[in-house]
Amino acid sequence: MQVFKNINMKRKASIAAISGIIMLTAASCAKLNETPYGSVYVDSGGAASSSDLNGVYSQLFGQTDQANTYALQEHPTDEMMGPTRGTDWGDFGTWRKLHTHTWTPSHNQVSDTWDQLNIGVYRASQVIQRATDNKIKAEASFLRAYFMFQVVDLYGQAPYRDPSAPNSALPIVYNRADATAFIIKDLEFAEANLTTSANIGVASKAAADALLAKVYLNKAVYTAASVGGPFTFAKADMDKVIEYANKVTAAGYTLEPAGKYFQDFAWDNTEQSHGNIFGIYNTPTNVPASAKNRWKMGLHYNQTPDGWNGFTTLADFYKSFEATDERRGVDYPGLTDKVGLRAGFAVGQQYGPGHVALKQRGGQPLVFTENVNLNFSTEAQGIRVFKYFPHPNADGTVPDNGEDNDYVILRYADVLLEKAEAILRGGTDPSGQTALLIVNQVRVPRGASALTSVDLTALLAERGRELYWEGWRRNDLIRFEKFNDPVDQRPAKTDKTKTVYPIPQRAVDTNPNLKQNAGY
Repeated sequence: MQVFKNINMKRKASIAAISGIIMLTAASCAKLNETPYGSVYVDSGGAASSSDLNGVYSQLFGQTDQANTYALQEHPTDEMMGPTRGTDWGDFGTWRKLHTHTWTPSHNQVSDTWDQLNIGVYRASQVIQRATDNKIKAEASFLRAYFMFQVVDLYGQAPYRDPSAPNSALPIVYNRADATAFIIKDLEFAEANLTTSANIGVASKAAADALLAKVYLNKAVYTAASVGGPFTFAKADMDKVIEYANKVTAAGYTLEPAGKYFQDFAWDNTEQSHGNIFGIYNTPTNVPASAKNRWKMGLHYNQTPDGWNGFTTLADFYKSFEATDERRGVDYPGLTDKVGLRAGFAVGQQYGPGHVALKQRGGQPLVFTENVNLNFSTEAQGIRVFKYFPHPNADGTVPDNGEDNDYVILRYADVLLEKAEAILRGGTDPSGQTALLIVNQVRVPRGASALTSVDLTALLAERGRELYWEGWRRNDLIRFEKFNDPVDQRPAKTDKTKTVYPIPQRAVDTNPNLKQNAGY
């Protein structure tokens, strides 16, 4: 594994950093890892077209990378870490600093994520300003809301530059509460003007409903007097969460049946999933943003397919699952029988094709252990996670390209658990469902035992078990005021200022409207 194999950011021409955001000239995109975003030119005249809108969608492709947005949302939590293994995965401490909450305003992924998300906001704004077709405008409004939601969630403030403003104008900066109102307004417009979609790669009314539920659930966090809480959840906001969650249910989304949890993430999730609402649509002949990072980052070099032997989960998180819980790990037809890889968590002796016990590069048995050291790990330490996985050929070979798993951003189980949480926080469901009923609706088909009661602590744990490694854990922990608690390899409680990242130093230096977050 090369140093910085997957976070070596290379910039294509005509993106320039200016005024704390990114000023787009002939608007092209960043190249991240192995998958280019693509490029789009949005000129200053004429109505926005579908090709212009495609350029905004292409900015989502970076969400499938294991760095940047995904890393900032997962590595600082109780469910992921990136241990250094000899000379592998040192990467100048970028992963360690995320897990230990020791990042600074010059952290490379803090800066790159800021750029990536704000480019998305700006491109969407260009399309919205020029759109004459309300459907194009609604899709762009949804995408702008998503990108700005991530900016607000990660950084606590959001710069905004009007596309019609002169190049010399500095972007204004919305505080967290005002940015949240801006996001809600965008989503309400999208929700009113979108319908159903043929696939998860196109914004739909249900996607807008799902994101509105998430925004209202987090509104107390974004409007609090100080970062990190305490938070006061208004009943009116919780009722909104329930309202939008019920709309998603009415649109026909359902949970996967018993024994089919991993169907939402498998190679045929386009055809088989009942609960995927929004994400990135891939087909065997068109893979704009492969999900293969999600399995490559944990696979050992000697597994099939081979991987980068990187990230692990924490043993305490793994132990939170009952042994009968399908989400903990299962043999998956067409995968395990072909290459030996199981879906879910991988711990203990690992096997290859023909159920042959695998070995490490030095000849020792390839046994993934629960124990792992963030600074000094061997190549076999740490429990690996394979929520997404490749599609082996009939002969057991695995194609390196063409992985057509749709990448999921919003899914129905998340919406249901948000509804349960809103009920626990004082909201009222017109249909009379209880939080306990909803949580068991999610748990029991997975093989977990039915709960007899549920409180916020149990609800947070269930969100972890259902949504692990999907990029929502940091968001959840902050809302439950648990983000700063000690975890394995981070033994001391951290300060609440760490619930937002710093504004990149170069952004603060170029835009006086941006003020550095407290604690940095």
